[in-house]
Amino acid sequence: MAWHLFRLGRWSFVHRKLVAAIWVGLLLIGIAGASTLDTKTDDGFSLTGIESTEAFDLIADRSGQTADGATARMVFEAPEGQSLTTPENQQAITEALAATRTDHVQSVTDPFTTGTVSDNGRAAYATITYNIPVTDIVETDTAALESGKDLATEAGINSAVGGSATAPEQEVPLGELIGIGVAVIVLAITFGSLVAAGMPLLTALIGVGIGILGITVLSAFVTLSSVTSALGTMLGLAVGIDYALFIMSRYQSEVKHGRPLDEAAGKAVGTAGGAVIFAGLTVIIALAGLSVCGIGFLTQMGLGGAFMVLIAVLVALTLLPAILGFAGTKVLGGKIKGLEGRDPEDTNVRSNGQRWVEAVSKNKVAALIAGLLVAGVVSLPIASMELALPDDGVAPSGTDSRVAFDTIADNFGAGANGPLVVVIDTADAANPVAAVNTAVQQLRSLDSDVAAIVAPVPEALAPQLDAVGFTTVQIVPVSGPSDTATKELVSNIRDTLSDLPADTGARALVTGQTAVGVDIADELTSVFPIYLAVVVGLAFILLMLVFRSILVPLKAAFGFLLSVGISLGATVAVFQWGWLADLIGVDTTSPVVFILPLLLTGILFGLAMDYEVFLVSRMREAYVHGTEAKQAVIVGFQHSARVVVAAAVIMFGVFAGFALTDQVIIKTIGFALAIGILADAFLVRMMIVPAIMAIVGDKMWWLPKWLDRLLPNLDIEGEALTDKLDTPELAMAGASHSAGHPLQSARHEA
Repeated sequence: MAWHLFRLGRWSFVHRKLVAAIWVGLLLIGIAGASTLDTKTDDGFSLTGIESTEAFDLIADRSGQTADGATARMVFEAPEGQSLTTPENQQAITEALAATRTDHVQSVTDPFTTGTVSDNGRAAYATITYNIPVTDIVETDTAALESGKDLATEAGINSAVGGSATAPEQEVPLGELIGIGVAVIVLAITFGSLVAAGMPLLTALIGVGIGILGITVLSAFVTLSSVTSALGTMLGLAVGIDYALFIMSRYQSEVKHGRPLDEAAGKAVGTAGGAVIFAGLTVIIALAGLSVCGIGFLTQMGLGGAFMVLIAVLVALTLLPAILGFAGTKVLGGKIKGLEGRDPEDTNVRSNGQRWVEAVSKNKVAALIAGLLVAGVVSLPIASMELALPDDGVAPSGTDSRVAFDTIADNFGAGANGPLVVVIDTADAANPVAAVNTAVQQLRSLDSDVAAIVAPVPEALAPQLDAVGFTTVQIVPVSGPSDTATKELVSNIRDTLSDLPADTGARALVTGQTAVGVDIADELTSVFPIYLAVVVGLAFILLMLVFRSILVPLKAAFGFLLSVGISLGATVAVFQWGWLADLIGVDTTSPVVFILPLLLTGILFGLAMDYEVFLVSRMREAYVHGTEAKQAVIVGFQHSARVVVAAAVIMFGVFAGFALTDQVIIKTIGFALAIGILADAFLVRMMIVPAIMAIVGDKMWWLPKWLDRLLPNLDIEGEALTDKLDTPELAMAGASHSAGHPLQSARHEA
């Protein structure tokens, strides 16, 4: 494989104009498609085949109305000392609500007839329901909401609008800017040259651009979540820079050791490129593996992220050598005063990485115990982790959504922001009215966390049941939508009504935001073992092929579990407990975003294997070239640690930048990944892994002989490639090939 990659790298270097034209052409096609097609996103989370969404389908089938259509809540609050119940204020609110009506509005509640006016008369809210999903909300609808809000404000009434129908507030692309800024600084320090530092960044940005434009074009045909593109950007930028960094570092080293530029590009791709391919494959497997869960929004995120990683790998293997061809010897120029990019392959210089790994190897047992203790302590908060759907209660302070949420909670109770709906299906009931009355009576027996029960009007019940065969009962909890007590209430309601079919022939379905969250969380929990088995199993086989060892993949998986534990523990401590929350702009505590454990497992597993491949492949390279096992750990670490540290810091910077955004899902994912990368690169891969390998020694590379004969030799270390390049015949062929390319035959002596 190394030889084929060598040929690809050198071919891309020589035919740089063609390679660059292909990638630029893809970029232009993406720009044209994204700018001309009508794209849509949907940030809702839904899942078919669960009770809460089955209730939505029942309502839609029987009544023809969209039960899970977009909604908005308009909140009104009178100034201190005034009341909304005065004729003037009532008239102003009526006019404001009338202004919100469009062709897509299904209903607008009147707070003065539905009882959604606070006891002191200062606050009220109305619910605007649409007959279309969130994805079909148009500018006319959001403009009407703003118009109604403005009318109330002009009348002296404070007003805010929240809910799914509101237009998302645009953010400055802070995550991308911070990530790029960190990357520039780290790359400049690593290479000591602005020219060299700019190349990994340039190729990563081109790759991210092509990938995101591709996802945007796809969203014109398939409804995607905005989280899909944000997650893709995050991953594409991080791995794109890292992969190019590894190849670029190897290229500089080869040139400094006297290889012709085209041959150096081929050698860099043939060696470091092999590690990039297998590191990328582990990420792709982990992300694409999310599709085995059968959950639409997770599949979208996983496949979108996998696509971005694939683009990053292809760009690093082809576009980077082409750009190196354009740069020529300038890639070693542009030195920054005071910074000197040290060659990580130079064994004559005793590096900090070498000092570190020697200390770890010398105190291997103590280092292992210390590392495990740190991982264990930081992981402890997982024991109290709670999961929930994100709601407007975690929106940034001062935004309309947050103001509306807080106003309702302060004046009507936290549960008013997330009422539960019980759909009573009487199609098979012998006496439909009696069945509903039985269900309502059983619901009234609930003695905990129920603030109010809104039952159907008795006079209208029989005609409604005759017409559509169902009715609804609304239950307002005392606790908020994401509180544990509300989740328990969902279970209590279902338990209470479990005998309804046997007793009356009717059935009850519980739905609402919290019920949807509970059902999806249960579904995610049930598919998680399947996902973990598939991903870890495939990655284990892949790593066994790469390292020709059984213990190395086992050690890698064990280290990954430690990284996930640290990441989730820190996330619970910050987002749920509020520790140091102000540092990243978390102004209210809340349960962890419900998709995080599964999504984090997939992403972090792939990224953790990146560092495993980059570090351990250099250790194996030294081992297969005859270095004693324990010394091979030191030699491999010395050669790769500097670049791995740079890559980890860059990836941390990218993820940390996204942790400072306002969108709670992206903020949580960014924070969890940033902590996970720090833990995996510095604690696990640079402390625990060398300690374990030093303790185990030669046995770490053990592989049964029968299995050794079955596994193909992938030559990821480039041993066969080095032998070929060192033969006189190939050297002469390389010189002859370079004769017609003066730029390629240039050498730079270290």
